[in-house]
Amino acid sequence: MRVVSLLPSATEIVAELGCLEMLVGRSEECDWPAAVRDLPVVSRARVDAAWLSSREVDDVVREAVSGGRSLYVVDEVVLDELRPDLMLTQDLCAVCAVASGELCALDVPTLSLDPRTLEEIAVSVERVGEALRVAARGRDRAARMRGVEAVRGATRGLARPWVFVAEWVDPPYAPGHWIPELVDVAGGENILGTAGQHSFRVDWDDVRAEEPDLLVLAPCGYTAARAAQEPFPTDVAPRVVAVDANAHYARPAPRVVEGARQLAHLMHPAEVADPGVPGIELTAPVGA
Repeated sequence: MRVVSLLPSATEIVAELGCLEMLVGRSEECDWPAAVRDLPVVSRARVDAAWLSSREVDDVVREAVSGGRSLYVVDEVVLDELRPDLMLTQDLCAVCAVASGELCALDVPTLSLDPRTLEEIAVSVERVGEALRVAARGRDRAARMRGVEAVRGATRGLARPWVFVAEWVDPPYAPGHWIPELVDVAGGENILGTAGQHSFRVDWDDVRAEEPDLLVLAPCGYTAARAAQEPFPTDVAPRVVAVDANAHYARPAPRVVEGARQLAHLMHPAEVADPGVPGIELTAPVGA
């Protein structure tokens, strides 16, 4: 089977299933595992966010989405040369990848993955396994992912800190989809965002009013190093940590389990071991 993935999380799932040899093309954002970077690029973002500030990225995205313009372009010449039997994409977020509706004219079977919760991410693993004809492997990997509940068990009965996970920092966005679940599983109380729903823009005053114990900077698509460069008010929370949202929070793939473990360690270091994923402490004195 020849597979093109236009979705980074789908690419990660294919790798998790041990089916990388089936991948013949990818999106520009598909960067893990490292081996996929050698594959032909089939889709690219129209905007190079690497050269824009977070505020500029937000402005460009909001303008494009409100105008009904796609943020991505598909190279149909390359796609035709690759002759895929299946394309993997999504319809959940216009900002994250090519939507399946944009591929209808290409006449290639498409599987759209649109999970909103941790359980739905596990189901996505099973669906990809079925599509790639490795259903048993898909069920096994999904079961491993559902093992995230062990993190909940490790923090049960402990004090639950109030946590705000910023899915974007400038301007701030409250967390949505599976992110509030990660906080809950890790033994914390999520602030503002709602599990299974879209993230939404807020003001820092809204966050201050909730008096969080921990502010987690997890802008979608950013590494911990880039998240650490984001401007944030130093009086929002007594502790601030930048994390690698690109790898362990924003993508609906099995690696979000490590995000849950990281959050649990940040809140309950004596009970949950450090999973060793990137995190940068940015705590500044309140009012500095």
